[in-house]
Amino acid sequence: MLFLMSPTVFRVGKYRFYFFSREEERIHVHIVSSDGEAKFWIEPIVSLVAYTGFSGRQLTRLKKQVEERRNEIVKAWKKHFRA
Repeated sequence: MLFLMSPTVFRVGKYRFYFFSREEERIHVHIVSSDGEAKFWIEPIVSLVAYTGFSGRQLTRLKKQVEERRNEIVKAWKKHFRA
């Protein structure tokens, strides 16, 4: 049942973008790979909350992915959480 608790929104290469089902209500996305993990808030603007293991270059690329796919993340969040 882990999949239901942390549904994948999408993958980009080795990076998995996902939600935790039982966490804060503010829209955000987690990203994980073998290199590390990060969390970005989506609203009011995309911003890095926390990370471990990723380089500055990786974080820049990940933030760009989140910004480019922001609407997709929000739509998936609302569907998953029935908001």
